[in-house]
Amino acid sequence: MSTDDWRYSDERMDVRTQGLNILFKKFGSELCSDGTPRYSNQSIYECVHDWVSQGNATTSGIVAYYKAYYGN
Repeated sequence: MSTDDWRYSDERMDVRTQGLNILFKKFGSELCSDGTPRYSNQSIYECVHDWVSQGNATTSGIVAYYKAYYGN
C-alpha cells in the first residue's frame, strides 16, 4: 500500500484484518430476541480502527476493549 500514514502500513492492515476476524467471530452473529443483530458491524469496524489508531501492534486485548467501549 502506498501511503505514509503508519495506520495503513502492511503490518497495521494485518492487525486490522486479524481484529475484524476476531470480533466478527465473537460478536458478529449474536442476535437479540427479535432477530436483529446485537452488535453492529459499524461498531466492530470503528473499534478496530480505533484500536490500530491508538498504536496497538497486536490484537491482544481487543475483545476486552470492544466489550468496554463498544459492546452496548
